[in-house]
Amino acid sequence: MTDKTLRQLSHQLGEALGPLGATVTTAESCTGGWIAKVITDVSGSSAWFERGFVTYSNDAKHQMIGVDSGTLETHGAVSEAVVREMAQGALYAAGADYAISVSGIAGPNGGSDEKPVGTVWFGFASKQDGTIARQQLFDGDRDAIRRKSTEYALQTLWEEFLKNKLDTV
Repeated sequence: MTDKTLRQLSHQLGEALGPLGATVTTAESCTGGWIAKVITDVSGSSAWFERGFVTYSNDAKHQMIGVDSGTLETHGAVSEAVVREMAQGALYAAGADYAISVSGIAGPNGGSDEKPVGTVWFGFASKQDGTIARQQLFDGDRDAIRRKSTEYALQTLWEEFLKNKLDTV
């Protein structure tokens, strides 16, 4: 996967969101703002991307986008429950139509038997279509895991929420 692939995915999102008059926001942990960066690499993206949240710590997840402290304590930051709350919180905080959230273990440290390095949870929320969560296990070094996470996030938002909407515009 290349930067060109990421740019193409971002451009594709813009082409879908623009005609809908819709916006997207991000709540990123392990990707550290990479999804927002790739989105804003597209000229004119300010029409469909206003803000994103880099919530690397648990405190940031709680303070910035309202992830419940109990959820973080019970499930850990890298969990389905947390990415669902991250996506919903970002959607609300940004007043956006769609949200992407991501939390994972990019390594090389931090993994466990239960959650090995490369474990990444994604949340996707929409005002109209609800919230879904997906888990992936990526291989490679830290950079590769973060890059694959960024691609997966953009591709999944496209496939799960936007691809079929273009037929109705």
